[in-house]
Amino acid sequence: MLLLFISLIVLPLIFIGFLIFITFVLVPFAFIFASWYMRIKERKLTRRKRDGANVAFFHPYCNAGGGGERVLWVAIKAVLARYPDSNIHIYTVETAEPQTIIDRAQNQFNVKVDKTKINFIRLSMRRAIEAKTYPYFTLLLQSLGSMILGLEAFMKLNPDIYIDTTGFAFTFPIFRYLAQCPVGCYVHYPTITGAMMRRVKHRIVSYNNNSLIARNPLFTWMKLLYYKIFGWLYGVVGRCADVVMANGTWTEDHLNELWCCPLNTFRVYPPCEVSELKQLRSLVKESDPIRILSVAQFRPEKDHPLMLQAMYELRNLLVKNEMLWNKIKLVLVGSCRNAEDEERVQNLKDLAKHLSLEASVEFVVNAPYARLLQMYQTSSLAIHAMWNEHFGISVVECMAAGLITIAHRSGGPLCDIVETAQASRTGFLAAEPDEYARAILEVIALSSDERKRIVEAARASVDRFSTMEFEKSFLRAAEPLMNLE
Repeated sequence: MLLLFISLIVLPLIFIGFLIFITFVLVPFAFIFASWYMRIKERKLTRRKRDGANVAFFHPYCNAGGGGERVLWVAIKAVLARYPDSNIHIYTVETAEPQTIIDRAQNQFNVKVDKTKINFIRLSMRRAIEAKTYPYFTLLLQSLGSMILGLEAFMKLNPDIYIDTTGFAFTFPIFRYLAQCPVGCYVHYPTITGAMMRRVKHRIVSYNNNSLIARNPLFTWMKLLYYKIFGWLYGVVGRCADVVMANGTWTEDHLNELWCCPLNTFRVYPPCEVSELKQLRSLVKESDPIRILSVAQFRPEKDHPLMLQAMYELRNLLVKNEMLWNKIKLVLVGSCRNAEDEERVQNLKDLAKHLSLEASVEFVVNAPYARLLQMYQTSSLAIHAMWNEHFGISVVECMAAGLITIAHRSGGPLCDIVETAQASRTGFLAAEPDEYARAILEVIALSSDERKRIVEAARASVDRFSTMEFEKSFLRAAEPLMNLE
């Protein structure tokens, strides 16, 4: 009887209800959505033909002074040169005056743009994207926070073209589906990678996997599950981009693995200031100190402590050659974005003092471009310690400036930049502090002819990373976005 009742009464009622829902709810909603969609498209097209395209760059920390900011400003300059009728808008949480931000871009990156074509859209929800806001589940909550900031950006300006240059992939669906505009992105570093998951799986302590989790099998399993779920979500939102630009082979490979859209993904090496740097001539004299230059923002992933540990190992290797040790000095040059970075610099100074290296290490914070050029000319070699550096702009620029460079054996330096074959060597690679120490000694011991050969090979190899090459590649990749009517 129950089955008869269900088949004769309940199922027909459910079917009728389903038809009513489709007829009176779903279909009208679809028509309303389609009408709304077409009206937005028509209004945007009309306004775009009249006033030029509104190209919006999502770059909250546009005044930070790092390699990502160089990409932003050179990309803007290239867009304005190719599409002079465009109106550039930058979504930012920066509070500095527009002229101050533009002046810093010129002074630090040697990039000059027409300020009358730049409009800064000030966003107030800064805390939503700051890592310190989320002591736990940082990746997921920070990404969801970027959606809050993205919604605020959308409410303040609905652009014709949206380009993210910071890696906040969770903003893509907002602009693709709500703003109804084409979405492009320039990815410096995937938010999550297979390498990060493997570090957690193998319980390796690192900046993204603290010792408490690494020691506990249950916590490790839970974090690995969390990473896998987040990686799936990251792939879903990443596929909302119409055009994806990766800054190198390493990043491109990871994006193809996570986002699975190789036909929309292009390798666009970041702009490196190589033309001017290649003209620099060393001012180092035989009697001068041997300066080891590091150029990197003071962020945890740049692994400045590894450089200090390498110096400690170097001192141990030179225990019987005190005269040479006293000539060596590590110069750490980088920018600080906020109070956390400033605290990080102080912690590094404390570590240097703990290792009795304070006399052999110098910190230069927020150096202007002119000062940086001077340090290139007065240094003997360069060092870069970030594990899985997404590309390595500072590595390229040190090579262009004539410094023999020692970089981490991973990421961009390994895949794209540094050649270590003896016949065509352009630099050195290392991973552990003692390796770096031995590489430093090897560079110091090079004959003048060997040094000259490596410097010339390195300088010849960096032209493919020039600003001009970036502009051409960026515009070629972004053309489908700019020409979409």
